Amino acid sequence: MSDEIIRRFTRNVPEWRPRVTPVKLAEATQEQLDALQVTPSNTKVSDYVLVLAHDVETLKVRSPLFNAIMYGKGGLSRAERELGALAASIVNHCIYCAAVHADRHAQLSKDKTVTDKLFAMGEQADLGPRDRAILDFGMRLARTPQQATAQELAKLREAGLDEGEILDLILSTALFSWANRLMHILGDPVRKSG
Repeated sequence: MSDEIIRRFTRNVPEWRPRVTPVKLAEATQEQLDALQVTPSNTKVSDYVLVLAHDVETLKVRSPLFNAIMYGKGGLSRAERELGALAASIVNHCIYCAAVHADRHAQLSKDKTVTDKLFAMGEQADLGPRDRAILDFGMRLARTPQQATAQELAKLREAGLDEGEILDLILSTALFSWANRLMHILGDPVRKSG
């Protein structure tokens, strides 16, 4: 991916406009409401999750998996899981997810430096060794899983990641390699009005 494309990403989260009409909470079946109870936050249920609620069985599996991968205790820090998800979102050109993960990374790490450098300089951004190893591995894994070789794993270990952290990185990157593609099919990012 060209660095020019990466420089188009931002932490300003756009709206996501679904192509499939989301389930209306007031009209949701009890089964849909039950599946929606395991969404990842206690904030407003997103249109994306409400679209997924059309397939209750999938949503009942997806949300607990998402929660475990992105919010599980121990292992990779939440900010670094967001960096793995950001790597996948950049590779997949998912403007919406890249903005969400960049913003969350900046909030959780209380530092905008990594995403500022990444969005200003692209893949060649001057990052610390740990962030560099996480980003490089995440991008290789998202592009072509075979590119995430034993040598790449060794770089993660050299940067200080243990086996549990490496597994969390693989899971967060893989989760968003899938989720980005689903978001592209189900809707589009649009600039917020105003």
